[in-house]
Amino acid sequence: MSLTDSSPLEVAKAASISSRNLAILSTEARNDALTAIHGALQETKDIILAANAKDLELATKAAEEGELSQSVLKRLDLGRKGKWEDMLQGILDVRDLEDPVNKITLRTRLDDGLELQRFTCPIGVLLIIFEARPEVIANIASLAIKSGNAAVLKGGKETTLSFRAISTTISNALTNTLVPNASIQLVTARDVIASLLDLDKHIDLVIPRGSNELVRYIKDNTRIPVLGHADGICSTYIHKDADPEMAVKILVDAKLGYPAACNAVETLLVDEAALSTILPAVASALLEKGVSLRCDAESKSALAASLPKNESTILQDATEEDYTTEFLAPILAIKTIPTPPDASASTSCSLAIAHINAHSSKHTDAILTSSPEIANQFQSGVDSACVFWNTSTRMADGMRFGFGTEVGISTNKIHARGPVGLEGLMIYKYRINGCGQVAGDYGEGGKRWRHERLPLDG
Repeated sequence: MSLTDSSPLEVAKAASISSRNLAILSTEARNDALTAIHGALQETKDIILAANAKDLELATKAAEEGELSQSVLKRLDLGRKGKWEDMLQGILDVRDLEDPVNKITLRTRLDDGLELQRFTCPIGVLLIIFEARPEVIANIASLAIKSGNAAVLKGGKETTLSFRAISTTISNALTNTLVPNASIQLVTARDVIASLLDLDKHIDLVIPRGSNELVRYIKDNTRIPVLGHADGICSTYIHKDADPEMAVKILVDAKLGYPAACNAVETLLVDEAALSTILPAVASALLEKGVSLRCDAESKSALAASLPKNESTILQDATEEDYTTEFLAPILAIKTIPTPPDASASTSCSLAIAHINAHSSKHTDAILTSSPEIANQFQSGVDSACVFWNTSTRMADGMRFGFGTEVGISTNKIHARGPVGLEGLMIYKYRINGCGQVAGDYGEGGKRWRHERLPLDG
Protein backbone atom coordinates (compact mmCIF):
# COMPACT_ATOMS: atom_id res chain seq x y z
CA MET A 1 0.00 0.00 0.00
CA SER A 2 1.16 3.50 -0.72
CA LEU A 3 -0.02 6.92 0.42
CA THR A 4 0.00 9.09 -2.65
CA ASP A 5 -0.78 12.63 -3.71
CA SER A 6 -0.18 11.78 -7.38
CA SER A 7 -2.73 12.84 -9.97
CA PRO A 8 -5.82 10.65 -10.26
CA LEU A 9 -4.73 9.50 -13.73
CA GLU A 10 -1.28 8.44 -12.50
CA VAL A 11 -2.85 6.59 -9.57
CA ALA A 12 -5.34 4.75 -11.78
CA LYS A 13 -2.71 3.78 -14.37
CA ALA A 14 -0.38 2.44 -11.67
CA ALA A 15 -3.26 0.45 -10.15
CA SER A 16 -4.19 -0.99 -13.53
CA ILE A 17 -0.64 -2.23 -14.14
CA SER A 18 -0.36 -3.63 -10.61
CA SER A 19 -3.70 -5.41 -10.90
CA ARG A 20 -2.39 -7.55 -13.73
CA ASN A 21 0.68 -8.53 -11.71
CA LEU A 22 -1.33 -9.17 -8.56
CA ALA A 23 -3.80 -11.37 -10.43
CA ILE A 24 -1.13 -13.92 -11.33
CA LEU A 25 0.52 -14.16 -7.91
CA SER A 26 0.31 -17.53 -6.21
CA THR A 27 -2.19 -18.23 -3.44
CA GLU A 28 0.70 -18.53 -1.01
CA ALA A 29 2.12 -15.13 -1.93
CA ARG A 30 -1.23 -13.40 -1.43
CA ASN A 31 -1.87 -15.21 1.86
CA ASP A 32 1.61 -14.31 3.13
CA ALA A 33 0.81 -10.66 2.50
CA LEU A 34 -2.32 -10.92 4.63
CA THR A 35 -0.38 -12.58 7.44
CA ALA A 36 2.13 -9.72 7.31
CA ILE A 37 -0.63 -7.09 7.43
CA HIS A 38 -2.30 -8.77 10.40
CA GLY A 39 0.95 -8.93 12.36
CA ALA A 40 1.89 -5.34 11.61
CA LEU A 41 -1.50 -4.01 12.70
CA GLN A 42 -1.23 -5.92 15.97
CA GLU A 43 2.16 -4.35 16.65
CA THR A 44 1.02 -0.80 15.92
CA LYS A 45 -2.37 -0.96 17.68
CA ASP A 46 -1.52 1.75 20.20
CA ILE A 47 -0.28 4.14 17.50
CA ILE A 48 -3.36 3.63 15.35
CA LEU A 49 -5.85 3.97 18.22
CA ALA A 50 -4.08 7.13 19.38
CA ALA A 51 -4.49 8.61 15.90
CA ASN A 52 -8.12 7.52 15.87
CA ALA A 53 -8.68 9.20 19.25
CA LYS A 54 -7.44 12.50 17.81
CA ASP A 55 -9.77 12.12 14.85
CA LEU A 56 -12.62 11.41 17.26
CA GLU A 57 -11.83 14.50 19.29
CA LEU A 58 -11.94 16.74 16.21
CA ALA A 59 -15.03 14.99 14.86
CA THR A 60 -16.85 15.37 18.19
CA LYS A 61 -16.32 19.12 18.05
CA ALA A 62 -17.58 19.14 14.46
CA ALA A 63 -20.68 17.19 15.52
CA GLU A 64 -21.34 19.62 18.38
CA GLU A 65 -21.20 22.48 15.90
CA GLY A 66 -23.59 20.70 13.55
CA GLU A 67 -20.96 20.02 10.88
CA LEU A 68 -21.01 16.22 11.27
CA SER A 69 -23.84 13.80 11.97
CA GLN A 70 -23.93 11.57 15.05
CA SER A 71 -24.18 8.46 12.84
CA VAL A 72 -20.91 9.38 11.10
CA LEU A 73 -19.29 10.05 14.46
CA LYS A 74 -20.25 6.59 15.75
CA ARG A 75 -18.80 4.89 12.68
CA LEU A 76 -15.51 6.67 13.22
CA ASP A 77 -14.69 5.09 16.58
CA LEU A 78 -12.20 2.27 15.96
CA GLY A 79 -11.93 1.62 19.70
CA ARG A 80 -15.62 0.77 20.04
CA LYS A 81 -16.13 -2.58 21.76
CA GLY A 82 -15.01 -5.41 19.50
CA LYS A 83 -14.37 -3.27 16.42
CA TRP A 84 -10.57 -3.54 16.45
CA GLU A 85 -10.65 -7.25 17.19
CA ASP A 86 -13.22 -7.86 14.45
CA MET A 87 -11.07 -5.97 11.95
CA LEU A 88 -8.00 -8.10 12.70
CA GLN A 89 -9.94 -11.35 12.77
CA GLY A 90 -11.49 -10.45 9.43
CA ILE A 91 -8.03 -10.36 7.84
CA LEU A 92 -7.25 -13.88 9.07
CA ASP A 93 -10.67 -15.15 8.05
CA VAL A 94 -10.15 -13.85 4.52
CA ARG A 95 -6.66 -15.34 4.38
CA ASP A 96 -7.99 -18.76 5.37
CA LEU A 97 -10.78 -18.81 2.80
CA GLU A 98 -10.43 -20.86 -0.38
CA ASP A 99 -8.61 -19.00 -3.13
CA PRO A 100 -11.31 -17.56 -5.43
CA VAL A 101 -8.97 -16.95 -8.39
CA ASN A 102 -8.78 -19.30 -11.41
CA LYS A 103 -11.51 -21.67 -10.28
CA ILE A 104 -13.15 -23.60 -13.12
CA THR A 105 -16.92 -23.12 -12.96
CA LEU A 106 -17.89 -24.64 -16.32
CA ARG A 107 -16.45 -27.24 -18.70
CA THR A 108 -18.16 -28.12 -22.00
CA ARG A 109 -16.95 -30.38 -24.82
CA LEU A 110 -17.97 -28.48 -27.93
CA ASP A 111 -16.50 -31.17 -30.18
CA ASP A 112 -13.74 -33.74 -30.02
CA GLY A 113 -10.59 -31.80 -29.21
CA LEU A 114 -12.52 -28.57 -28.65
CA GLU A 115 -13.24 -27.69 -25.01
CA LEU A 116 -14.80 -24.60 -23.44
CA GLN A 117 -13.86 -23.63 -19.87
CA ARG A 118 -15.06 -20.78 -17.65
CA PHE A 119 -12.57 -19.49 -15.06
CA THR A 120 -13.05 -17.01 -12.23
CA CYS A 121 -10.83 -13.94 -12.43
CA PRO A 122 -10.44 -10.59 -10.63
CA ILE A 123 -12.47 -7.56 -11.69
CA GLY A 124 -9.33 -5.44 -12.02
CA VAL A 125 -9.17 -2.03 -10.32
CA LEU A 126 -11.56 -1.11 -7.52
CA LEU A 127 -12.16 2.49 -6.44
CA ILE A 128 -13.40 2.65 -2.85
CA ILE A 129 -14.64 6.01 -1.60
CA PHE A 130 -15.57 6.00 2.07
CA GLU A 131 -16.45 8.15 5.05
CA ALA A 132 -15.70 7.68 8.73
CA ARG A 133 -14.87 3.98 8.59
CA PRO A 134 -11.16 3.56 9.36
CA GLU A 135 -11.47 -0.23 9.41
CA VAL A 136 -12.40 -0.12 5.72
CA ILE A 137 -8.71 0.19 4.75
CA ALA A 138 -7.83 -3.13 6.37
CA ASN A 139 -11.03 -4.79 5.11
CA ILE A 140 -10.52 -3.63 1.53
CA ALA A 141 -6.80 -4.36 1.51
CA SER A 142 -7.33 -7.95 2.64
CA LEU A 143 -10.22 -8.65 0.27
CA ALA A 144 -8.50 -6.99 -2.69
CA ILE A 145 -5.21 -8.82 -2.20
CA LYS A 146 -6.87 -12.20 -1.68
CA SER A 147 -9.08 -11.73 -4.76
CA GLY A 148 -6.25 -10.42 -6.94
CA ASN A 149 -7.77 -6.95 -7.40
CA ALA A 150 -5.96 -3.63 -7.11
CA ALA A 151 -7.70 -0.98 -5.00
CA VAL A 152 -7.60 2.80 -4.93
CA LEU A 153 -8.98 4.23 -1.68
CA LYS A 154 -10.17 7.76 -0.93
CA GLY A 155 -11.30 8.53 2.60
CA GLY A 156 -13.08 11.44 4.22
CA LYS A 157 -11.28 14.26 5.99
CA GLU A 158 -12.84 13.31 9.34
CA THR A 159 -10.55 10.27 9.66
CA THR A 160 -7.35 11.56 8.07
CA LEU A 161 -5.06 10.63 10.97
CA SER A 162 -6.53 7.13 11.35
CA PHE A 163 -6.23 6.46 7.61
CA ARG A 164 -2.62 7.59 7.52
CA ALA A 165 -1.66 5.46 10.53
CA ILE A 166 -3.32 2.32 9.18
CA SER A 167 -2.01 2.89 5.67
CA THR A 168 1.55 3.44 6.84
CA THR A 169 1.41 0.19 8.82
CA ILE A 170 0.06 -1.80 5.87
CA SER A 171 2.55 -0.21 3.47
CA ASN A 172 5.46 -1.19 5.70
CA ALA A 173 4.07 -4.71 6.07
CA LEU A 174 3.86 -5.22 2.31
CA THR A 175 7.44 -4.11 1.69
CA ASN A 176 8.78 -7.62 2.19
CA THR A 177 6.01 -9.40 0.28
CA LEU A 178 5.44 -10.06 -3.41
CA VAL A 179 2.35 -7.85 -3.60
CA PRO A 180 3.12 -4.82 -5.83
CA ASN A 181 3.18 -1.58 -3.85
CA ALA A 182 0.70 0.15 -6.13
CA SER A 183 -1.85 -2.63 -5.74
CA ILE A 184 -3.36 -0.77 -2.76
CA GLN A 185 -3.17 3.03 -2.86
CA LEU A 186 -4.62 5.57 -0.45
CA VAL A 187 -5.12 8.88 -2.22
CA THR A 188 -4.31 11.79 0.08
CA ALA A 189 -4.83 14.70 -2.34
CA ARG A 190 -7.98 16.75 -1.79
CA ASP A 191 -10.85 17.35 -4.21
CA VAL A 192 -10.00 14.45 -6.53
CA ILE A 193 -13.18 12.38 -6.33
CA ALA A 194 -14.73 13.90 -9.45
CA SER A 195 -11.53 13.23 -11.41
CA LEU A 196 -11.31 9.64 -10.19
CA LEU A 197 -14.92 9.00 -11.17
CA ASP A 198 -14.07 10.07 -14.72
CA LEU A 199 -11.40 7.38 -15.23
CA ASP A 200 -13.54 4.56 -16.61
CA LYS A 201 -10.70 3.42 -18.90
CA HIS A 202 -8.58 2.41 -15.91
CA ILE A 203 -11.04 1.84 -13.02
CA ASP A 204 -13.45 -1.08 -13.29
CA LEU A 205 -15.76 -0.76 -10.28
CA VAL A 206 -16.62 1.93 -7.71
CA ILE A 207 -17.63 0.89 -4.19
CA PRO A 208 -18.93 3.74 -2.00
CA ARG A 209 -19.01 3.34 1.79
CA GLY A 210 -20.74 6.21 3.52
CA SER A 211 -23.82 8.38 3.64
CA ASN A 212 -26.68 8.13 1.18
CA GLU A 213 -25.67 11.57 -0.12
CA LEU A 214 -22.21 10.24 -0.98
CA VAL A 215 -23.60 7.14 -2.71
CA ARG A 216 -26.11 9.12 -4.73
CA TYR A 217 -23.45 11.64 -5.77
CA ILE A 218 -21.22 8.83 -7.02
CA LYS A 219 -24.01 7.06 -8.91
CA ASP A 220 -24.97 10.34 -10.59
CA ASN A 221 -21.44 11.32 -11.58
CA THR A 222 -19.66 8.35 -13.11
CA ARG A 223 -19.79 5.97 -16.06
CA ILE A 224 -18.00 3.33 -13.99
CA PRO A 225 -20.28 0.59 -12.57
CA VAL A 226 -21.16 1.26 -8.92
CA LEU A 227 -21.63 -1.46 -6.30
CA GLY A 228 -23.40 -0.36 -3.14
CA HIS A 229 -26.54 0.95 -1.53
CA ALA A 230 -27.75 4.44 -0.73
CA ASP A 231 -30.06 3.63 2.20
CA GLY A 232 -30.60 0.89 4.72
CA ILE A 233 -34.34 1.12 5.30
CA CYS A 234 -34.82 -2.30 6.90
CA SER A 235 -38.17 -3.65 8.11
CA THR A 236 -39.27 -6.42 10.42
CA TYR A 237 -42.79 -7.85 10.16
CA ILE A 238 -44.44 -9.42 13.23
CA HIS A 239 -46.97 -11.98 12.03
CA LYS A 240 -49.83 -12.75 14.41
CA ASP A 241 -48.39 -16.17 15.31
CA ALA A 242 -44.88 -14.96 16.22
CA ASP A 243 -43.31 -16.07 19.49
CA PRO A 244 -43.59 -13.06 21.88
CA GLU A 245 -40.33 -13.65 23.76
CA MET A 246 -38.44 -14.20 20.52
CA ALA A 247 -39.91 -11.00 19.11
CA VAL A 248 -38.63 -8.94 22.05
CA LYS A 249 -35.13 -10.39 21.83
CA ILE A 250 -34.87 -9.96 18.06
CA LEU A 251 -36.26 -6.42 17.91
CA VAL A 252 -34.02 -5.15 20.72
CA ASP A 253 -31.00 -6.52 18.86
CA ALA A 254 -32.16 -5.26 15.46
CA LYS A 255 -32.77 -1.71 16.70
CA LEU A 256 -30.16 -1.26 19.44
CA GLY A 257 -27.26 -3.57 18.54
CA TYR A 258 -25.83 -0.65 16.56
CA PRO A 259 -28.47 1.96 15.61
CA ALA A 260 -26.12 3.75 13.18
CA ALA A 261 -25.60 0.60 11.08
CA CYS A 262 -27.24 0.22 7.69
CA ASN A 263 -28.70 -3.15 8.78
CA ALA A 264 -30.49 -1.79 11.86
CA VAL A 265 -34.27 -2.10 11.69
CA GLU A 266 -36.08 1.18 10.95
CA THR A 267 -39.69 0.07 10.39
CA LEU A 268 -41.76 -2.40 12.40
CA LEU A 269 -44.81 -3.88 10.68
CA VAL A 270 -47.32 -5.53 13.03
CA ASP A 271 -50.35 -7.66 12.24
CA GLU A 272 -53.51 -6.04 13.57
CA ALA A 273 -54.17 -9.29 15.48
CA ALA A 274 -50.79 -8.92 17.26
CA LEU A 275 -51.26 -5.31 18.45
CA SER A 276 -52.49 -6.37 21.88
CA THR A 277 -50.73 -9.74 22.18
CA ILE A 278 -47.13 -9.29 20.99
CA LEU A 279 -46.47 -5.59 20.38
CA PRO A 280 -46.85 -4.34 23.99
CA ALA A 281 -43.91 -6.38 25.31
CA VAL A 282 -41.77 -5.38 22.31
CA ALA A 283 -42.67 -1.71 22.71
CA SER A 284 -42.06 -1.74 26.45
CA ALA A 285 -38.60 -3.30 26.03
CA LEU A 286 -37.66 -0.72 23.38
CA LEU A 287 -39.03 2.25 25.34
CA GLU A 288 -37.15 1.11 28.43
CA LYS A 289 -33.93 1.31 26.44
CA GLY A 290 -34.65 4.80 25.13
CA VAL A 291 -36.11 4.08 21.70
CA SER A 292 -38.58 6.64 20.33
CA LEU A 293 -41.61 4.88 18.86
CA ARG A 294 -43.44 6.61 16.00
CA CYS A 295 -46.79 4.85 15.68
CA ASP A 296 -49.68 4.89 13.26
CA ALA A 297 -53.15 5.45 14.77
CA GLU A 298 -53.98 1.76 15.30
CA SER A 299 -50.71 0.77 17.00
CA LYS A 300 -50.69 3.92 19.16
CA SER A 301 -54.24 3.26 20.34
CA ALA A 302 -53.46 -0.38 21.16
CA LEU A 303 -50.29 0.53 23.07
CA ALA A 304 -52.02 3.36 24.95
CA ALA A 305 -54.52 0.81 26.25
CA SER A 306 -51.92 -1.77 27.31
CA LEU A 307 -48.80 0.10 28.44
CA PRO A 308 -48.26 1.92 31.74
CA LYS A 309 -49.10 5.60 31.52
CA ASN A 310 -45.45 6.69 31.82
CA GLU A 311 -44.70 4.72 28.65
CA SER A 312 -47.84 5.34 26.62
CA THR A 313 -47.61 9.12 26.98
CA ILE A 314 -44.25 9.28 25.19
CA LEU A 315 -45.48 7.52 22.06
CA GLN A 316 -45.24 9.69 18.95
CA ASP A 317 -47.36 9.95 15.82
CA ALA A 318 -45.82 8.54 12.64
CA THR A 319 -45.89 10.32 9.30
CA GLU A 320 -45.75 8.71 5.88
CA GLU A 321 -42.20 10.00 5.54
CA ASP A 322 -41.13 7.95 8.57
CA TYR A 323 -41.71 4.74 6.61
CA THR A 324 -39.11 5.75 4.03
CA THR A 325 -36.56 7.16 6.47
CA GLU A 326 -33.25 5.65 7.54
CA PHE A 327 -33.07 7.04 11.07
CA LEU A 328 -29.64 5.65 12.03
CA ALA A 329 -30.70 6.42 15.60
CA PRO A 330 -32.86 4.89 18.37
CA ILE A 331 -36.09 5.68 16.51
CA LEU A 332 -38.53 3.11 15.16
CA ALA A 333 -41.57 3.65 12.92
CA ILE A 334 -44.49 1.26 13.57
CA LYS A 335 -47.24 0.46 11.05
CA THR A 336 -50.24 -1.82 11.41
CA ILE A 337 -50.92 -4.51 8.82
CA PRO A 338 -54.70 -5.13 8.60
CA THR A 339 -56.06 -8.56 9.43
CA PRO A 340 -59.18 -8.75 7.24
CA PRO A 341 -62.09 -10.76 8.74
CA ASP A 342 -62.24 -14.36 7.51
CA ALA A 343 -59.13 -13.82 5.36
CA SER A 344 -56.35 -16.40 5.23
CA ALA A 345 -53.11 -15.87 7.11
CA SER A 346 -51.37 -15.28 3.80
CA THR A 347 -53.48 -12.18 3.10
CA SER A 348 -51.88 -10.10 5.85
CA CYS A 349 -48.47 -11.36 4.80
CA SER A 350 -49.18 -10.22 1.23
CA LEU A 351 -50.00 -6.73 2.53
CA ALA A 352 -46.74 -6.63 4.51
CA ILE A 353 -44.80 -7.73 1.44
CA ALA A 354 -46.46 -5.02 -0.64
CA HIS A 355 -45.56 -2.34 1.91
CA ILE A 356 -41.93 -3.44 2.07
CA ASN A 357 -41.51 -3.64 -1.69
CA ALA A 358 -42.96 -0.14 -2.00
CA HIS A 359 -41.03 1.51 0.85
CA SER A 360 -37.82 -0.40 1.58
CA SER A 361 -34.36 0.20 0.14
CA LYS A 362 -34.05 -3.51 -0.78
CA HIS A 363 -31.30 -4.03 1.80
CA THR A 364 -32.54 -6.42 4.54
CA ASP A 365 -36.02 -7.31 5.78
CA ALA A 366 -37.25 -9.95 8.23
CA ILE A 367 -40.37 -11.78 9.33
CA LEU A 368 -41.17 -13.20 12.77
CA THR A 369 -43.59 -16.12 12.50
CA SER A 370 -44.03 -19.73 13.64
CA SER A 371 -45.36 -20.74 10.22
CA PRO A 372 -42.89 -22.10 7.64
CA GLU A 373 -45.47 -21.50 4.91
CA ILE A 374 -45.89 -17.81 5.82
CA ALA A 375 -42.11 -17.43 6.17
CA ASN A 376 -41.59 -18.89 2.71
CA GLN A 377 -44.27 -16.61 1.25
CA PHE A 378 -42.52 -13.60 2.78
CA GLN A 379 -38.99 -14.62 1.79
CA SER A 380 -40.08 -15.39 -1.76
CA GLY A 381 -42.12 -12.21 -2.16
CA VAL A 382 -39.88 -9.54 -0.63
CA ASP A 383 -37.55 -8.08 -3.25
CA SER A 384 -34.51 -7.38 -1.06
CA ALA A 385 -30.92 -8.55 -1.05
CA CYS A 386 -31.38 -10.26 2.34
CA VAL A 387 -34.67 -11.68 3.62
CA PHE A 388 -34.63 -13.37 7.05
CA TRP A 389 -36.97 -15.52 9.14
CA ASN A 390 -36.97 -15.33 12.96
CA THR A 391 -33.70 -13.47 13.28
CA SER A 392 -32.38 -9.93 13.43
CA THR A 393 -31.72 -7.75 10.39
CA ARG A 394 -28.30 -7.17 11.98
CA MET A 395 -27.33 -10.61 10.71
CA ALA A 396 -26.76 -9.03 7.28
CA ASP A 397 -22.99 -8.83 7.55
CA GLY A 398 -20.08 -10.35 5.66
CA MET A 399 -18.31 -11.61 8.77
CA ARG A 400 -21.51 -13.20 10.11
CA PHE A 401 -22.09 -14.80 6.70
CA GLY A 402 -18.64 -16.39 6.88
CA PHE A 403 -17.15 -14.17 4.15
CA GLY A 404 -14.28 -13.12 6.45
CA THR A 405 -15.22 -9.49 6.05
CA GLU A 406 -17.02 -7.46 3.42
CA VAL A 407 -16.22 -4.76 0.94
CA GLY A 408 -19.75 -3.41 1.37
CA ILE A 409 -23.40 -4.35 1.01
CA SER A 410 -25.00 -4.18 -2.40
CA THR A 411 -28.65 -3.77 -3.35
CA ASN A 412 -27.79 -4.06 -7.04
CA LYS A 413 -29.78 -6.35 -9.32
CA ILE A 414 -26.72 -7.47 -11.27
CA HIS A 415 -23.40 -9.02 -10.24
CA ALA A 416 -23.03 -9.15 -6.44
CA ARG A 417 -25.93 -8.61 -4.04
CA GLY A 418 -26.08 -8.43 -0.24
CA PRO A 419 -22.85 -8.51 1.81
CA VAL A 420 -20.04 -8.59 -0.75
CA GLY A 421 -17.02 -10.72 0.08
CA LEU A 422 -14.47 -12.47 -2.13
CA GLU A 423 -17.02 -14.02 -4.47
CA GLY A 424 -18.51 -10.61 -5.21
CA LEU A 425 -15.09 -9.31 -6.30
CA MET A 426 -14.70 -11.94 -8.98
CA ILE A 427 -15.94 -12.11 -12.56
CA TYR A 428 -15.01 -14.73 -15.14
CA LYS A 429 -13.42 -15.35 -18.47
CA TYR A 430 -13.99 -18.08 -21.06
CA ARG A 431 -11.21 -20.13 -22.58
CA ILE A 432 -11.48 -22.47 -25.55
CA ASN A 433 -8.78 -25.05 -26.19
CA GLY A 434 -8.90 -26.41 -29.74
CA CYS A 435 -6.79 -28.13 -32.37
CA GLY A 436 -7.43 -26.20 -35.53
CA GLN A 437 -11.23 -26.05 -35.62
CA VAL A 438 -12.92 -22.85 -36.87
CA ALA A 439 -16.49 -21.55 -36.67
CA GLY A 440 -17.03 -22.25 -40.38
CA ASP A 441 -16.57 -25.98 -39.79
CA TYR A 442 -19.97 -26.13 -38.09
CA GLY A 443 -23.54 -25.49 -39.14
CA GLU A 444 -25.55 -26.45 -42.20
CA GLY A 445 -23.67 -29.03 -44.23
CA GLY A 446 -20.84 -29.14 -41.68
CA LYS A 447 -20.05 -30.68 -38.32
CA ARG A 448 -22.53 -30.81 -35.45
CA TRP A 449 -21.81 -29.37 -32.01
CA ARG A 450 -21.61 -31.88 -29.16
CA HIS A 451 -22.19 -29.41 -26.28
CA GLU A 452 -21.44 -32.11 -23.71
CA ARG A 453 -21.20 -30.90 -20.10
CA LEU A 454 -18.03 -32.18 -18.41
CA PRO A 455 -17.17 -32.58 -14.72
CA LEU A 456 -15.34 -29.57 -13.27
CA ASP A 457 -12.51 -31.65 -11.82
CA GLY A 458 -11.68 -33.49 -15.03
